[in-house]
Amino acid sequence: MTEDITETVDAEQQAPETQPEHQQTAEGGTESGGTVWMDYPAPDDGAFHTVVGTMKVLEQLESPQLGNRRDILVYLPPSYGRSNRRYPVVYMHDGQNLFDRATSFGEEWEVDQTLEAASEQGLEAIVVGIPNLGKERLNEYSPWHDRRHQQGGSGEAYLEFIVHTLKPIIDRDFRTMPGRESTGIAGSSMGGLISLYAFFKHPKVFGFAGVMSPALWFGGRSIYPFVKERPFVPGRIYLDVGTSEGSDELHDVRRLKDILTQKGYREGRDLLYVVEMGGQHNERAWARRLRRELHFLLGVPERAKRVVRRSEPL
Repeated sequence: MTEDITETVDAEQQAPETQPEHQQTAEGGTESGGTVWMDYPAPDDGAFHTVVGTMKVLEQLESPQLGNRRDILVYLPPSYGRSNRRYPVVYMHDGQNLFDRATSFGEEWEVDQTLEAASEQGLEAIVVGIPNLGKERLNEYSPWHDRRHQQGGSGEAYLEFIVHTLKPIIDRDFRTMPGRESTGIAGSSMGGLISLYAFFKHPKVFGFAGVMSPALWFGGRSIYPFVKERPFVPGRIYLDVGTSEGSDELHDVRRLKDILTQKGYREGRDLLYVVEMGGQHNERAWARRLRRELHFLLGVPERAKRVVRRSEPL
């Protein structure tokens, strides 16, 4: 059975016919539709930042679904400021770990560096970084309660925040391609779990999912029957794991891969399954695999680097 997703964009998700004008604020940010997007990082804040390219931050966005607030980070592709084109959007979890070592838990994903380099091959996208709230991370990244950790269960409310609060703001304030085919969600570990869940739970919103080293064990492995029972959703799924993450993790991810192929996802076409030899469960490993993930999910073939050999001197 295939999910009916012929209506790919509902009224609240459609991009406006004309992009709202962005007005400069006294603080150096831009204002659009009542929201103020500031440059990130702020100049002279005293911290050592590793951000490259154009980044914006919306401070303390309120989530009525969760009853909390958080900053939202947005990476804009290199051509954004010199064109009128629209771009696909990837919503990514653990936003404080994506772009900047000053805010990350140890290493960073280097999403900005990766996309700046990949833009030379035509890979450009807007990336929305959604920071976790520390102690609420396990609650928000799973729709199921986990007995061992005594957390989890707010995952659906978290996705409602993304779908019904955050996405309309992003589509209003930036030149996005709002349809499901150009809207994806990605993360690692618990972020991989909630991304996989989002792909099948909200098929009219998300057309691709990046599922890196997913914590499939959380919530009593409830993700397996959920995926089995959901209809086939057209789109692309990237799934990976490292061999140094442990035998249980390897087994869990392989089991998920088998379920997906049994549902009709074809390796190399709408499913890319990667096992990295020696890959560990950390940001450095996910950063290494990120470019391959994005090329696949966004449907931009990765071209081999051209090697130029200089002739031997006479």
